[in-house]
Amino acid sequence: MHTIDRITIRAPLDRVFSVARDVERWPDILPHYRWVRMIERRPDGGTVEMSAWRPFGPPPLRYPAWWISDMRVDSADHVIRYRHVAGITAGMDVRWELRATAAGVTVDVQHEWTGPRWPLIGRLAADLVIGPIFIHGIASRTLAGIRRRVEAAA
Repeated sequence: MHTIDRITIRAPLDRVFSVARDVERWPDILPHYRWVRMIERRPDGGTVEMSAWRPFGPPPLRYPAWWISDMRVDSADHVIRYRHVAGITAGMDVRWELRATAAGVTVDVQHEWTGPRWPLIGRLAADLVIGPIFIHGIASRTLAGIRRRVEAAA
């Protein structure tokens, strides 16, 4: 499974990167996030537990998603990497890459995963349901919410 979500944000690169890496504050600015907890802190990131709602149709139709990731922040290159270590998406690699462009800051979020370890249907579930419905559904809302927050503050 491979998904890419992309957005351009009209704000300085350092400001966008600051909000993107400050995951503990995401529930304050992103209404679909239930919680984010740092389990272990390191200078380059840490282990983070996250939970978000994936809405389906009108409220209150939504489904909870939960995962734990090893988060690594590369401030010099404006890249944030996650390796999901627990939850249904264990083994997933996520890369946030931020680049300054003439239009603003382009943020690419890439998810790579072979799917859950379910005999016969694991990869199919990842390609047809988990990736396009859950991963894209949450990632696209996250990027749109970060853009709203950063552009409103500019």
